[in-house]
Amino acid sequence: MNRKTLVLPAVLGLLTPVLAACGGSDAESGGDAIVVGTTDRFTASSDTPAPLDPAYAYDVGTWNILRQTVQTLMAQPRGDGEPEPEAAQNCHFTDTGNERYACTLREDLKFADGDPITAEDVKFSIDRARSIKADSGVFALLSNIQLVETKGDREVIFHLNGPDATFPYKLSTPVAGIVNPDDYDKKKLRDGFDVDGSGPYTLKAEVKDNEITEAVFTKNPNYKGLLKPKNGEVVLRSFDDADAMGTALDKGDIDLMTRTMTPKQIDEFSNSSAGDIDLIETSGLEIRYLGFNTDASPVKAKAVRQSMAQLIDRGALVSKVYGTQAEPLFSLVPASITGHSNSFFNKYGEPSKAKAKAILTGAGITTPVKLTLNYTTDHYGAATKPEFEQLRKQLNDSGLFDVDIKGAPWSTFQPAERKGEYAVYGMGWFPDFPDADNYLSPFLDKDNFLRSPYANNEIRATLLPESRREADRLTASDSLTGIQDIVADDVPVLPLWQGNQYVAVRDDVTGGEYALNSASTLQLWELGRGMSG
Repeated sequence: MNRKTLVLPAVLGLLTPVLAACGGSDAESGGDAIVVGTTDRFTASSDTPAPLDPAYAYDVGTWNILRQTVQTLMAQPRGDGEPEPEAAQNCHFTDTGNERYACTLREDLKFADGDPITAEDVKFSIDRARSIKADSGVFALLSNIQLVETKGDREVIFHLNGPDATFPYKLSTPVAGIVNPDDYDKKKLRDGFDVDGSGPYTLKAEVKDNEITEAVFTKNPNYKGLLKPKNGEVVLRSFDDADAMGTALDKGDIDLMTRTMTPKQIDEFSNSSAGDIDLIETSGLEIRYLGFNTDASPVKAKAVRQSMAQLIDRGALVSKVYGTQAEPLFSLVPASITGHSNSFFNKYGEPSKAKAKAILTGAGITTPVKLTLNYTTDHYGAATKPEFEQLRKQLNDSGLFDVDIKGAPWSTFQPAERKGEYAVYGMGWFPDFPDADNYLSPFLDKDNFLRSPYANNEIRATLLPESRREADRLTASDSLTGIQDIVADDVPVLPLWQGNQYVAVRDDVTGGEYALNSASTLQLWELGRGMSG
């Protein structure tokens, strides 16, 4: 099938479409349900019995279901600017120290079942996530809340433990989603795949063998908020792999395919010049990295982690596996985010076997260092295995390491990582919100989502709190740079690359350029029927 390529430039805070003469409008489009393909898997198991509970969910796939169905006080439609009131009519800091934040709910707000939403429901939802403290670690996004207070039926006041200029962003994440106390127990998670909220859609999940095969999103007639859905129904269909998803797009069984496409598919779409499928490319904020259990042998010695940082050639890794679809990354904070510093390059420079050997020799480490790199086989796309094969080759070719690699499905990999079973493991990060703090505190603060034993007192007690005091994120750069420099020296995590993101969409579907924002948030409400060019 012939295809045409549409490249969409993105600037932080502004996403500019380049589609000309687009059809459709802000009004709801007619036609059949829009079918979206994904390789994300949604599985319930003994380790993850409540994958769609807002108090538990903490990966890009499950959050993309919750963002359609569970309403938050604030939201970030279409990208990367400041969050805007969603379930709230307005929100603001009421003090100069960024420690007291007040929201007023929209009038006549209702859950999808028609029950009225009050300030007490908001308090219940936030307090529930904070008190359950699910092992996913998502509750840490709310850890700076000291007390949630209500005044009347519509006013909610958050008293914080300390200044936090990023707090409005945190209220836009699904863990802060408003749920009905009639459907969710205050003291325990809600098992299975039912979701009841007040978002733009309701959910009906088709389940087989404890896994969602299709998620059917139907427009919620009681929704009242910032978003304006352009369709009546969207079906999210999960595929075993990107090839099967691509075949479904070619056959017309789906209208749009999103993450995760293979590098080969993206190249094929990019190099075609005609047809009825468009490839949309936008700048992304996804990063990939190696994580370390810093208490585990053989990476407990900092010199081992430092030598890996000195050896790995990010440029070669990206070139051989991802081509132009990713860029080397020398910090946990992507280059496009305010506060980014190339701390790893500043410390280690170009890859060097001689320097890596000197690090190990100086620490009395016997070589070759034997270790296993663990990765997930079905969560970040088909290129993950080739990526880890390249990492193994780079490390083993040095003669300083004896590396094996081992893959596991996400349903096995994620619980094992949280239990500390892996010394070294590969992960990706899709930001909760586009701020440097969200690339640092989830990895380094208390109750971090990796459950990492690594703890640096200067980062936790001084630098992170300092950075959160500053509403102007440029002013916070000194503190943020200090954190990144410590990470480059201690190497509790090793950043590898940041990637672009891609959507392939049929011509009769509009809004494909907004299907994903830069944080890989799926925005199904933007999709409609009509010619896109």
